[in-house]
Amino acid sequence: MKQKTIWICKECGNKQFKWAGSCSMCKEWNTFEQEIAFEEKQKRFESLALSAAKPVLIKEVDTTAFSRITTTYQEFDRLVGGGLVRGSLNLIGGEPGIGKSTLLLQLSKKLADQGLTVLYVCGEESAEQTSIRARRLKIDSDRLYLLSETLFSNIKLQVDKLKPDILIVDSVQIVYKGELPSAPGSVTQVKEVAMECMHLAKGLGITTFLVGHVTKSGEIAGPRILEHIVDTVFEFDGDRQHGYRLLRTIKNRFGPTDDVAVFQMGADGLTEVLNPSATFLQERMRNSTGSVIIPTIEGTRSLLIEIQSLVAPSSFATSSRRSTGLDPKRLTLLLAVLEKRMGYQLHSLDVFVSIAGGLKVHEPAVDLGIILSIASSFCNKPIDPDTVVIGEVGLGGEIRSVPRVESRIKEAIHMGFKRCYLSKKNLQGLPDKLTSKIALHGVTRVEEAINALIS
Repeated sequence: MKQKTIWICKECGNKQFKWAGSCSMCKEWNTFEQEIAFEEKQKRFESLALSAAKPVLIKEVDTTAFSRITTTYQEFDRLVGGGLVRGSLNLIGGEPGIGKSTLLLQLSKKLADQGLTVLYVCGEESAEQTSIRARRLKIDSDRLYLLSETLFSNIKLQVDKLKPDILIVDSVQIVYKGELPSAPGSVTQVKEVAMECMHLAKGLGITTFLVGHVTKSGEIAGPRILEHIVDTVFEFDGDRQHGYRLLRTIKNRFGPTDDVAVFQMGADGLTEVLNPSATFLQERMRNSTGSVIIPTIEGTRSLLIEIQSLVAPSSFATSSRRSTGLDPKRLTLLLAVLEKRMGYQLHSLDVFVSIAGGLKVHEPAVDLGIILSIASSFCNKPIDPDTVVIGEVGLGGEIRSVPRVESRIKEAIHMGFKRCYLSKKNLQGLPDKLTSKIALHGVTRVEEAINALIS
């Protein structure tokens, strides 16, 4: 067996024979790890398809075998597009202790109750430790099996014996192949184990979940190829102080992407939140300065969120700009627009902006709400609590239209709001059934919106 040393980028999987400070493919620094590559004479993958595939006309493909498994979690089923697809490979990532294992244990119980056989590979814990957590969550089933193993060949052996319908590997970074000389969690091991799991899922029709560690920046550890080969990528995050957990689909081959399901962590595990808008707004204080309600889109649904701002004198020579749940670079841009168009002297003041509830929002449709929230705190004048605002703000201070405005307005009507300020262009073509239930005010510039709402 011939061996040679190579260097692999842990971000993108790029291979080269010499170390370099920066990867030539992804341009990241200090990402190369040393690995030992060798040529195998045996078959590369233990899990292979039962028969060779043949080309088929697209109109002749038989889709009758395509089926979904409902978990009875309304939010989770909606998130994945109507239920889990049989034979799919799913990757879930999140910070340590955020609740990934808890969520998968509860999903295992729901699936086992339907008569499906579930094999939970708890590589990072013993079977006893996982069983103790399961008992605390009141999880008990005759079709849920625990396996404390990290060597993939042993896991494959048990899969062949048990023939489960659902396979959960917690986590993919701890499982390794014995014939590879690199350590568990290395780029080569993670990639090879993920490919093996893909062959298991597709070849035997086993719905598979992989738990992935995250880096300090919050991204799933390992090369990007790990996210490319799976069918669905879930990101599990949230605010631990509030107990809310957000499960977001970053990639989904069988349903909507960038959608979100909201859960709440309690003593008995995770419970789904069926009306996130009411949950995020239940502690809102009416007639509070710096508070603005904004309809935002997460995947296929509209949510109402509260943006809070605080503008205060700075105690230091350099003022602070801090944001929670928002892009700090976008906040800096909007502050510059506010100073230029309204003449507010914000350079010597500290500005803090936060989204209540721990939600993270990146769409530009919240721009107008952020500006009005900061202006409200700066002028110490509250905004009408029955008003929502929608709009993207350009560098010239103009308010631009946003997509899916009807869905946003419907959610505002459903939650009892009476007025909505939005771009004049978005007013065109709105049905009468919306305009009769809520007062819509079109604005074209930042100055116009501030003068109308903060007088």
